Amino acid sequence: MTPLQRYIAEEIATDHVDGLLSRREALRRLSLIGIGTAGATALFAACSENKQEEAEAPVTSSGAATVSAPPPGSQNAVPTEPVTWAGPRGELQGAWAAADQPRGAVLVIHENKGLNDYIRSVAGRFGGIGYSALAIDLLSGQGGTATFADPAEATAALSKLPPEEAVADLRSGIDELSRRLPDRKLAAVGFCMGGGMVWRLLAAGEPRLAAAVPFYGPTPENPDFSGSKDVAVLGIYASQDQRVNASEPVARAALEKAGMVFELVTEPDANHAFFNDTGERYNAAAAADAWKRLQEWFSRYVD
Repeated sequence: MTPLQRYIAEEIATDHVDGLLSRREALRRLSLIGIGTAGATALFAACSENKQEEAEAPVTSSGAATVSAPPPGSQNAVPTEPVTWAGPRGELQGAWAAADQPRGAVLVIHENKGLNDYIRSVAGRFGGIGYSALAIDLLSGQGGTATFADPAEATAALSKLPPEEAVADLRSGIDELSRRLPDRKLAAVGFCMGGGMVWRLLAAGEPRLAAAVPFYGPTPENPDFSGSKDVAVLGIYASQDQRVNASEPVARAALEKAGMVFELVTEPDANHAFFNDTGERYNAAAAADAWKRLQEWFSRYVD
């Protein structure tokens, strides 16, 4: 099992343990990525043990609150349009949100569900605050996220994506941003799996970025960020996201070793995927704070 497959499998198991997926549905989703009943049962047990070790209140408590405020940045979001460009192995797909007077440009990297309406809305929010955004579809090689009627199958396809191919596609996305806005600084922002891809992009060495903001993304093993040493990194974590938080010290050590400008923030009373306003773990307070911090970071390093 690759690190990406393991990460996604653990996410499915955690969702079951937290009551967000039935056992049957979790078993079905795990089977799609090649994990049988015995392996799934072991994953459930391991995730249950991790949950019991947590000292705070139930992990989904903050995300379950009903809020009336719109998601941060949505009030001024601009519409997105589908775009394509030539990638390293064929055509790549994405959603483009053009700012009226762009202060910079952002590559948006989706969760393990692919390029969906939520991620398009995030790109639109960046456009609304002055940063033209390109949300890439890492399932372009399989025809794009929209070709998967079952979101679980899209997740399974992403779990099998070789990391080197994903990084090559992300680099192509940066190429496309540079072509569209040649005189502006660039940033990369990713969520969950996409946050992990931001870390992988930094580990692969990407000097064209001015800033990077991985949201609750797992750090790859033994990363070397020296090839991206001039990128200013704002890492966003959630206090109840024990699984991803376990990799935060690895990220911190690598950032320090590379001598990079960085800040790692842990949002209190929040869980994994707290920024996703379409999910059960959405936390309005944490999302608003993270959005404010991101804008301040961009004002310092992208404008």
